[in-house]
Amino acid sequence: FEGVKESASIPHFDAIVLHMKSYDSPVDGKSSFQIEMSEIRSLLSATTSRSLVLIDEICRGTETAKGTCIAGSIVETLDAVGCLGIVSTHLHGIFELPLQTRNTVYKSMSAEYIDGQTMPTWKLVDGICKQSLAFETAQREGVPDTVVKRAEELYHSVYVNDMPLKVIAPLDLKDDLNVNGGNEVASRTIGMASQKDILKGKVQRVVSAICKKKFMELNKLGDTSEVTDLKFISIGVREQPPPSTIGVSSVYVMLRPDKRLYVGETDDLQGRIQAHRAKDGMQSAIFISFLVQGKSIACQLETLLINQLPKQGFHLANIADGKHRNFGTNDTVLKAATV
Repeated sequence: FEGVKESASIPHFDAIVLHMKSYDSPVDGKSSFQIEMSEIRSLLSATTSRSLVLIDEICRGTETAKGTCIAGSIVETLDAVGCLGIVSTHLHGIFELPLQTRNTVYKSMSAEYIDGQTMPTWKLVDGICKQSLAFETAQREGVPDTVVKRAEELYHSVYVNDMPLKVIAPLDLKDDLNVNGGNEVASRTIGMASQKDILKGKVQRVVSAICKKKFMELNKLGDTSEVTDLKFISIGVREQPPPSTIGVSSVYVMLRPDKRLYVGETDDLQGRIQAHRAKDGMQSAIFISFLVQGKSIACQLETLLINQLPKQGFHLANIADGKHRNFGTNDTVLKAATV
């Protein structure tokens, strides 16, 4: 048509195969999971490389661990067939499975901050997001605040170790800041974790010690035990930051593939991470971040970390960003923390 500047290639499918949430069938004496597995059997037998396959909320009617593995095996099978399709799931354990796939890519639903609320955009973006808008949705639909707040407490107390949000326990500050020597924790765990995990642990401990000391000074507290522990958000390869970071000031540290660090602050963590990963060689970078109250505090902590981390043995890629600022250039924080 005249004036059209864009075009699209519309493939010809031999079948469009759809699977949505299954329900119990008392008449047949089958549970929802039995119904789902029956439908999946038909789906797999009918799918070819020219099919369009759409599967919503796969394997939710059974035990999480085995359901996750069945879902992973189904994804592998569809990948091998070579069909075009979308499989949606809240079974985040599937991303930890050693799946043998060649054509599968990971996407997540993006969100945005509007009028004080985190809302879905209904747009897919690259990467994995392991948190949902469950609490926000429950609150928006009128579930009592007491129920939602209690749910959040339970979530952070039980599931915190399985999700990107990780709380750093109180540690001896002298050991925290001793990166190059005497790190018995790292030597004991070297056989259980990768070098990247060990580096991330060191960074978290040192960042926690430096920032807690600064918070102590800002709030005029007697010692760091009175400062609330930092809640670090860990963002791995292919992962997106959780919705809780949208519209909030945060400080982040990027662990580059060359083992150098990049320290930054932002009110748009998702956008900043996408910008970093768009650069050559940065696709496998991982990030740790924590939320702070306001951009002013974020800027102070960013500069403080840029100036102090190199003194603890870390190599920074953006060390020049802190040289035009005086904040954090002296050793007062570290002396007070290591005495």
